[in-house]
Amino acid sequence: MNKQHILTFLLVMFWMAACTPRPPSIPVSETPAPAEVLPTSAARTPLVVFAAGSLIIPFDALEDAFEARYPQIDVQAEYHGSIQVIRHATELHKPIDVVATADAALLPMLMYAVNNPDTGQPYANWYIRFASNHLALAYQPGTLYADEINAENWSQVLARPDVRVGLADPRFDAVGYRTLMAFALAERTQGNYTLFGPMFDNQFTLPVTIFRDDDLTIMRVPEVLETSRTAHIVLRGASVQLVSLLEAGELDYAFEYESVIHQHDLEMLNLPEAVNLGSAAQDGFYHQAQVRLDFQRFASVEPVFSGETIAYGITIPSSAPQPEAAAQFIAFLLGPEGRAVMENLYHPMLAQPLADGYPDLPPVLQPLCQPALP
Repeated sequence: MNKQHILTFLLVMFWMAACTPRPPSIPVSETPAPAEVLPTSAARTPLVVFAAGSLIIPFDALEDAFEARYPQIDVQAEYHGSIQVIRHATELHKPIDVVATADAALLPMLMYAVNNPDTGQPYANWYIRFASNHLALAYQPGTLYADEINAENWSQVLARPDVRVGLADPRFDAVGYRTLMAFALAERTQGNYTLFGPMFDNQFTLPVTIFRDDDLTIMRVPEVLETSRTAHIVLRGASVQLVSLLEAGELDYAFEYESVIHQHDLEMLNLPEAVNLGSAAQDGFYHQAQVRLDFQRFASVEPVFSGETIAYGITIPSSAPQPEAAAQFIAFLLGPEGRAVMENLYHPMLAQPLADGYPDLPPVLQPLCQPALP
């Protein structure tokens, strides 16, 4: 190629480069930044909490406060009657991190005595009593006989056939068997042993039976508990299910905890201390009422519930997938923020949480509790 050809080639290449469109330049300040990666629930630690239905409102608020403090944890709560809560862990083998019941005595009865088939170890070997309550009657303004019922005649008013009374199923919910105890304790308080029969006779297809001696009343609940066609008792699996029926006018009265009645802004009849299972001074008297379940689902445990002052219990199952996060949750509940959340929603906390199996508690929980007396 001679010099003339080389010069022509270079001129053509220069002309093509000059005529080719160029992309517009982007100022440095307008260069898009990489998209921010926000945390998602999949990136957070799931914490599965199963709790008694009477804890729905305070535990929902507790969940919000806890997640604000620990945003890396995603609390996933589910609510049932207290016995059902435990059965989900011990019989249905669900992966649950925290179990909270309205009756602390259920935890050693149904979790200490039952072994995890995967490990051969008990489902729990410690629990904490952390809160209390009182049994009461909920109703609405204008309810049938609302202007007549009082702390002395409540059992007779509720026994009237035109009064629709809500009862939590005692096979699943602590309010249910505590309601039976309330009638037995009322009989003993008044020395009138004709209160239980008018309320419960002929209300179920198979009867709830009662046996009395000088220092103990035993009530037996059949394995199948269904209301009869003419019953004025309305039976539900959990006491909180009765609230909506009461609000809709489908019930006249329902046995509930005082905290739940306050939370739903319902009318409340306070029961006497000897009956409401909420006075520590009456604890010895409460022991004179006992409920037994003829319930074959508990293959290795006979469910026997003795009357005692209401105490809520909480533990971490030995099968918990997230035991460290569970301990954080319980520590938050027992600490100043958690206590404030609970008490602002009318749920009384024990002044001093008491731990059964104290040496086995997670270390973070030990400073927050005292060992329970044997």
